Amino acid sequence: MRRLIRLALNRIPRPVLQRLAGWVVPLAGLFYRGRGVECPVCGAHYRRFLPYGYVASRPNALCPRCLALERHRLLWLYLTRETDLAATRPRTLHIAPEVCLMRHLRPLFAAAPERYVTADLESPLADLHFDVQRIPLDDASFDAVICNHLLEHVADDRQALRELHRVLRPGGWGILLSPVERDRERTYEDDTITDPDERTRIFGQYDHRRIYGADYADRLREAGFEAVDIDYAASLTERQRRLYALPEDHIYVVYKR
Repeated sequence: MRRLIRLALNRIPRPVLQRLAGWVVPLAGLFYRGRGVECPVCGAHYRRFLPYGYVASRPNALCPRCLALERHRLLWLYLTRETDLAATRPRTLHIAPEVCLMRHLRPLFAAAPERYVTADLESPLADLHFDVQRIPLDDASFDAVICNHLLEHVADDRQALRELHRVLRPGGWGILLSPVERDRERTYEDDTITDPDERTRIFGQYDHRRIYGADYADRLREAGFEAVDIDYAASLTERQRRLYALPEDHIYVVYKR
């Protein structure tokens, strides 16, 4: 299973994967039936989650029902327990929307669907299609922004952050997550590295352009945000962390004053 998933991730174009995964992965989940883990996004129980990874497969990572990964489960817990998104339904821009989150966020906005807008460069599942470095939307047009594991792919992430700051209204908030190596003092990037195999070797994935370090929150602040680094998983019990198979990732919350 690990080899099959890794092969699919590296050989099948992302838009095709997004269409196929919704019915192929749940079939694989039939072999993982049990009660060892629980997905907080969709509520499904399994013996364990599926392995997942472009290079090295992470065990116990992918929920077969909703396709949530470790970071999605952590983010969902934070969104539903620590924000007022479900209660107030702020006008929300969801960049590079993950299927698992999008399918559960849309029903929250059923009474006002225009207040939840998804956008991606190429995903067939998104409402709008544009480059996050040039967002064709008005200034201060959203109350909340969600952008999860996209900035490491973008040529000019600082420009993308400035654009996200621009479309967020004063008083608005966002969650901007990226893979961060916290023991690395500074972000490493080198635009001269263009070969996919070399990018995979250095950055961990063929379409990554940088490795964020402990200065990630500072980069968010450079764009004008107030940024808060939250070790949210540490606030949960050990049993909850095991049950939901959560990562050690931090939640990065931003505010625009």
